[in-house]
Amino acid sequence: MIRYPRLPEATTIGVTAPSSGVRPELHDVLRLACRRMEERGFRVVCGETAWTQHKAKSAPARQRAAEVNDMLQDKEISLIIPPWGGELLIEMLEGVDFTKVPAKWVLGYSDTSALLLAITLLTGIATAHGTNLADVRGEDMDETTAMWQTVLTTKTGESVTQHSSVSYQQKWQHSNPTPCVFHLTEKTEWKTVSGEAVRMEGRLLGGCVDILRHLIGTPFGNVGAFREQHIPNEPVIWYLENCELNTADLRRSLVQLRLAGWFENCAGILFGRSMANQPMEGYTAEDVYADMAEELQVPIVYDIDCGHMPPQLTFVNGAHAEVEVSGGKGIITQRFLS
Repeated sequence: MIRYPRLPEATTIGVTAPSSGVRPELHDVLRLACRRMEERGFRVVCGETAWTQHKAKSAPARQRAAEVNDMLQDKEISLIIPPWGGELLIEMLEGVDFTKVPAKWVLGYSDTSALLLAITLLTGIATAHGTNLADVRGEDMDETTAMWQTVLTTKTGESVTQHSSVSYQQKWQHSNPTPCVFHLTEKTEWKTVSGEAVRMEGRLLGGCVDILRHLIGTPFGNVGAFREQHIPNEPVIWYLENCELNTADLRRSLVQLRLAGWFENCAGILFGRSMANQPMEGYTAEDVYADMAEELQVPIVYDIDCGHMPPQLTFVNGAHAEVEVSGGKGIITQRFLS
């Protein structure tokens, strides 16, 4: 059984940094993001960790975990969003009190995906993989990114449909912001390994593969126990994105996930766009995807709207999804089924 948080109209957002915080010279970015959310009708509360950064982390692991616990237990806060991802979130997971996690939305991506997946696997509470706070600091939001709020206000038993973007950003240009922050200049095309139309159906799980692979063998990555307790006999659609791995490391990581049993009863895999897919001796990302399709005998879609080449869809861990891909375009309908 999956539990879905509610997002009330008068929402208070808690901003905490379980991974990287914001250095003093970038505080204006955080202030602007908070102001934009307030202009959209939200109340924003920033924790201390959001404003600090030292040696690849916002604060010591114990402090980061304590602030996350406080915000999870704060009844005034309905949504938690980190400023952005980072490197060392995994350090603080053992300090999170998962026995007291309420049904409250946590939204983010990159390093944050470790916290998102851990919450869903350990508690059966849905979490949201999508935008982080810094990416919604623009005057406007592009149509794809803006769907985060629609997705998070979907009620249990209802469904929400998202479409592939029209265009995506190839490279960050932080010194040249646009009204929606991103520079969406490249035509989006969802691709399939088979080259044919694809349809898949199952429960969603996923995040940044660089990060999630490190949950294997820990109390925070027991996918088998989650299946048995919360979604018995239901297939899983994995959505995965690559931040920094070359193709050989990506392949090693995916084989590790397979050997750990994560891809058992897999209905298909969705791979996000990535600038990191540097070929190793001619071994390309497309080769990686083809090898996975052959091994698992499931449909595989790639270059979807997920990860570090925005914009990105909002994927809800635990939700039931139907995915259709044809002619370079994709449609994903998420049903909030218990």
